[in-house]
Amino acid sequence: MKIIDILRQDKVTLSFEVFPPKTSDTYEVVAQATHEIAALKPDFMSVTYGAGGGTSAHTVNIASELSEQYGVDALAHLTCVSSTKEHVKNMLAQLKDKGIQNILALRGDIPEGGAPASDYRYAAELVRDIKSQGDFCVGGACYPEGHVESANKAEDIRYLKEKVDAGCEFLTTQMFFDNHILYNFLYRIREQGITVPVVAGIMPVTNVKQIKRITSMSGTYLPERFKAIVDRFGDNPAAMRQAGVIYATEQIIDLIANGVNHIHVYSMNRPEIAAGIQASLSEILG
Repeated sequence: MKIIDILRQDKVTLSFEVFPPKTSDTYEVVAQATHEIAALKPDFMSVTYGAGGGTSAHTVNIASELSEQYGVDALAHLTCVSSTKEHVKNMLAQLKDKGIQNILALRGDIPEGGAPASDYRYAAELVRDIKSQGDFCVGGACYPEGHVESANKAEDIRYLKEKVDAGCEFLTTQMFFDNHILYNFLYRIREQGITVPVVAGIMPVTNVKQIKRITSMSGTYLPERFKAIVDRFGDNPAAMRQAGVIYATEQIIDLIANGVNHIHVYSMNRPEIAAGIQASLSEILG
């Protein structure tokens, strides 16, 4: 099923993200984690695409397995970074051959000292190319706090509108830890005529290393309440893992209570994290 058709249903949706292995010798470990998360029967699962496209074959394989073996709709990532038009054409042919209808079109993180391939500068260009080559449902990313490379939030929303006008049918947010940031973002984009469904991306932070990586890469705002949790439990891995899952679950409950019905969990190939969140939402999800 196309993701847009899932999101148009009058229900709360919960989805999870997995990432392919960097090397073939760890494929089975990732495949097992994917199997365990798929067994939770989420509304769909997204499969990331490694920097530089090095894991592209694994992305296609895992997305295909989700659909064929587990009956879970898959959303395959595809990035501009290091992609030529020929490479994208080849990837789309593979996805089409495997029956994958859903693609998340991203610019991708530019490697240090590198740059996007000359064929694509922005995700909007990739979106148009994908839409011209098949009946794909295409989603895109959005940044409630503004993209780190944008001059300001107004500029970021203008670029987001271009992406939607190019054919993005839904948007998935970058992680955030203060729900008011998302509520304000939704108000601003609706004012600018962006009416496609928005899926809230939630990251359960379960260790201190994650936090340092998050803040260094994206400058994500960390509320004082969240910092207090890290200060109290950061040196106790088991307690930090539990507290991180609870914090993410409370975020999700608040979002759903305020009408944000589509939740995407960055589960980091951790079945126990995905299962813990889903179990805490069992009656809410219905």
